[in-house]
Amino acid sequence: MSCLRVYSLKNVFLLFLVLFVLGIVCIYSHNILYLVKPVDGADKWASPSSSETNEVKGREDDLNFIQPTLRKRVPCTCRQVPKVYDLPAVLKEEERSRIQARRTAEFKKHLSREASPLDSLLVALPNSPLRYPIQGVQVTPLQTISIPELSVHPPFRKHYKVSLKANLGIFHISSTNEENEVAGDKESEINIMASTKEKLNTILKSITYTSTVYRVNTADLVWFTFENYTAVFPILIRQHTIPKLNDPGEGSNISSLVTITTKTFLRYAQLKKLIASVRQFYPEIKIIVADDSFKPQTVDEPNVEHYIMPPGKGWFAGRNLAVSQVTTKYFLWVDDDFLFTENTKIEHMVQVMEDMPELDVVGGSVDGNTFQFRLFYEQGDEEGGCLHQQYGHFQTIPKFPHCTLSSGVVNFFLARTDQIQKVGFDPKLNRVAHSEFFIDGLGSLLVASCQGVTIAHQRREEVEPNVQAEYRKFRENTQAQVNMKLLLHYFKNQLKCYSRE
Repeated sequence: MSCLRVYSLKNVFLLFLVLFVLGIVCIYSHNILYLVKPVDGADKWASPSSSETNEVKGREDDLNFIQPTLRKRVPCTCRQVPKVYDLPAVLKEEERSRIQARRTAEFKKHLSREASPLDSLLVALPNSPLRYPIQGVQVTPLQTISIPELSVHPPFRKHYKVSLKANLGIFHISSTNEENEVAGDKESEINIMASTKEKLNTILKSITYTSTVYRVNTADLVWFTFENYTAVFPILIRQHTIPKLNDPGEGSNISSLVTITTKTFLRYAQLKKLIASVRQFYPEIKIIVADDSFKPQTVDEPNVEHYIMPPGKGWFAGRNLAVSQVTTKYFLWVDDDFLFTENTKIEHMVQVMEDMPELDVVGGSVDGNTFQFRLFYEQGDEEGGCLHQQYGHFQTIPKFPHCTLSSGVVNFFLARTDQIQKVGFDPKLNRVAHSEFFIDGLGSLLVASCQGVTIAHQRREEVEPNVQAEYRKFRENTQAQVNMKLLLHYFKNQLKCYSRE
């Protein structure tokens, strides 16, 4: 009898132990299942004092990792190379604080204009029962679209409820019935409850999103929540741009695809030699000349457009004027003292650009000099970014092994007209300037340099001594010009240092 009693006690103890372990497993599983922070107001029907709500609130501080987080800007480090410009040091002491304040204000405006919700870090959650589009959803401003692929796939529940929340649009359900409960239809936050998973997913298929804020290129982040699971996905709000195509005409040739552009100042003898060399190889191609000489001379040549500027207006202002008058798909930039030779094959440059449409600039060489350089930019924090310029290139183009990708090229290049017009040439730079254009175009222009396409440089001793002396007064760099360019980098480009190797 005593043995039987002991055996019964063992059974009771084992049963208790099994139940205890199962309880621990259930609690642990429950916590793992709901390890996600809900969006505020996700459950419109839950009681604020419910155990589920209290449990979630207790974990909120540990679950901030699911929030979209903008990448924090961190200070950049100036490279220790022989030539480093500490840009704030260029500022005069008496005006430093005022200029820094203006720059800070302008930079904040720039960030508000350029920033996008797509800059946010979105973390995908593990084992989520939510199905939703990761990317590819796009709407025209103030228009309506259906949101594809929304559904939930959890285990059985007594009822199913989801919410969607946005900032720049509203949601609408086009199909529902009395068995389902909806709160917030045609609002920026909508909550849906259904008795079965199938009914809920049917409703989700009928949800539309309407953009309510007119922007031409931004995004809205949509928060999609089921119980304690939350997913965030973007909807692009984008006004489509209208293509700007250039018609090359029937049997297109170089003259219908390319315009030659140059800027001249005083050196008319060199300009005439340049034009004569062009005509030797390209008799019909249009040439555009921007001229800011003090006493302009007439340039009366067939198919040459000669634009007179205010005297001494400057190098980049002349480039802007010349390029603004181009009507062909491409333009070829040359200096007024260059010389075309049998190796100046514009067709080779055009072939590279046509076969690789993503390219914006293709440089050649001037007497064998390609002047390729790479730019390395760190955004930095509010004190400014760091820019480093280094000679060389990034990669060879597989299809064109004689061409390499870089950030900038020599002052002899073929360029896509519409893209260069978007970047422009800063007219403040009226003397020595070249790299500054490619700095402004960093991130906007894809640049390559190709061997084998060469232009010659006229000998400087051929320039008349009095013309050369006058030219140097306006063309050579001065310390004042250097300081002006550094101040431009400091303020306009939001840099704190600029280094070159």
